[in-house]
Amino acid sequence: MPARTLDIHPHVITTDTKRYPRDPLGGTQSTWSRERPTTYADLLAAMDQAGVAKAAIVQSSTCYGFDNSYVADAVAAHPERFTGVFSVDVLAPDAPQKIRYWARKGLAGLRLFTTGSTMPNQATWLDDPKTFPAWQTAGELGIPVCVQMQQSAIAQLKVLIDRFPNVTIVIDHLMRPPIADGPPYAGAEPMLALSRYKNIFLKLTIISVREASKGKARPETFFRKVVKEYGASRIAWGSNFPASEGSLKQIVEESRAALSFLSAEEQDWIFWGTAQKLYPALTGK
Repeated sequence: MPARTLDIHPHVITTDTKRYPRDPLGGTQSTWSRERPTTYADLLAAMDQAGVAKAAIVQSSTCYGFDNSYVADAVAAHPERFTGVFSVDVLAPDAPQKIRYWARKGLAGLRLFTTGSTMPNQATWLDDPKTFPAWQTAGELGIPVCVQMQQSAIAQLKVLIDRFPNVTIVIDHLMRPPIADGPPYAGAEPMLALSRYKNIFLKLTIISVREASKGKARPETFFRKVVKEYGASRIAWGSNFPASEGSLKQIVEESRAALSFLSAEEQDWIFWGTAQKLYPALTGK
């Protein structure tokens, strides 16, 4: 069977700052979004070159903050290739209304950005009761919630797992646990232990791939452990293009090489099947 690829973590940035003004979370725009703006037309071209069938575009929080207009316009222009993952201020009283608004625009997932390139420290608001109406709304709509977080926030995450067991939660970049010391990867145990919660899914990106080759870590040993704990059907691949360096084609090839030790069935789940479970809009050829 030929390799099939879906991407659940690319970003899009336009140079049209008048129609789509910058408003990054934390007040500082990310370097990559300034240096490597990539329109949705550019993304389509890159996908065609890389053999990526469809993508769930993730809101560029470090460029546009909570204004998901460009992602929504991309999905509206090419619903046959794109769906989108939006962000809202889940602490705000109108968060449920904003979630329903972007869902009506055809976006299929919510993302919470609690740490990242311009916000290196872990935010403390993840389990704030003010966020509960947003989580309740996500559950009512049946949309997954992506969380970019560090392992230090797992205690906060467990509050939400227990309170909203019907909400599918997708962990960006495997939480980026410390793994450079190699097997048995004790530093990743908090993330791996979450596998007992069946509503927890993992997003394995090129960031994960590259970190699995640093120090004593190796993709064959680390990702085998991750797949053993979660199962390939709860892991989905995302490029992080263009935030991570390299063309989308290069990122796909690098990722597939790193996971080539897995069975064909496991690879197909990670690069195709799990994405469709999370985002039914990505179904079809």
